[in-house]
Amino acid sequence: MRAAITRYEAAHQAMGTEFTLVAYGDDPQYLTAVGNEVFDEIDRLEGQMSIYKPKSELSVINRTAASRSVCAEPKLFELLVNAVDHSQSTGGAFDVTAGPLMKAWGFFRGKGRVPSNSEIAQVLRRVGSRHVHLNRAERTIRFDMEGLELDLGAIGKGYAVDRAVDIVRRYGVTRALVSSGTSSLYALGAPPGARGWSISLRNPYSSEKAANIVYLRNCSLSTSGNYEKFFKLGTKTYAHILNPSTGKPVENMLAAIVLAPSACDADALSTAFYVMGVERTREYLATHRDLMALFYLPSSTGRKFRRAILRSDGSSRIGAFFPRTPERKRKSTRKGTSTGASARSSARYATARWDDRSL
Repeated sequence: MRAAITRYEAAHQAMGTEFTLVAYGDDPQYLTAVGNEVFDEIDRLEGQMSIYKPKSELSVINRTAASRSVCAEPKLFELLVNAVDHSQSTGGAFDVTAGPLMKAWGFFRGKGRVPSNSEIAQVLRRVGSRHVHLNRAERTIRFDMEGLELDLGAIGKGYAVDRAVDIVRRYGVTRALVSSGTSSLYALGAPPGARGWSISLRNPYSSEKAANIVYLRNCSLSTSGNYEKFFKLGTKTYAHILNPSTGKPVENMLAAIVLAPSACDADALSTAFYVMGVERTREYLATHRDLMALFYLPSSTGRKFRRAILRSDGSSRIGAFFPRTPERKRKSTRKGTSTGASARSSARYATARWDDRSL
């Protein structure tokens, strides 16, 4: 007689958030053992990558790489290569050296503050992946100036999710969902009898409401939103996602969601696309495959927002499905939702779809 399928679910605090693992299998004790190994690995990665821990490998690199080349552990070096590649491919919209800016705005162990323009200008001199030199043959990192800092906060959680999924797969689990708080997740397979894992994307104006539901299968999703970390000064709200070019918080953007084959890439790109906005993201997707981006943009009327969906070539292979209600189907048929771009993506163009709704 075949054993009954059981559901395992556990949560673990790490990297300033709550990681969760949901998995299905026929042996609860086996799933518990897998979960314990997953969380042990996440703790190990936090100990290696955290800039809040003075003895972490990344903190040591930040303290010494301006004076000498520092050899990094192979997997960490591979992550740094990936991070610098993303910095370059996005024109600096994602920047692994933006840590000093976060400190200047008070987002590092403190309350928010608005730095002066002269202070921002001084800090920007110490920001930019061009100052990071990676020797791939010797696996070393060297900074070409003092005061530079690497901060993996916008890619590290996605990387940890990918490593967790590697463990789950290695132990033969085929149905699992690994998430890092509200940041990044990976959906492996699907729950029994379901087409995918049901993921609720929060309304940018209310954590109690859903803006969209998406079903995921064998793909990752990452979200960057202005509601994640912010402070208010007077009537103005300052969100924690900074434009590395200006040194100031991004405006006129509520959230950017990215679907991609890996959580590491989705994590980095959700930050980059938030900074880049719709049109620059469209240009990026024209030369990069297997990606989908969803934007929530402010509307001119009240607490409404607009959506823009962009798809790259190959995005049809992403295991993601957005269900449409009969009401939205009728609205789409009656009014149309296309901006004039092709209804399908090509190697040169990313499709944009807009939908204004009050939620």
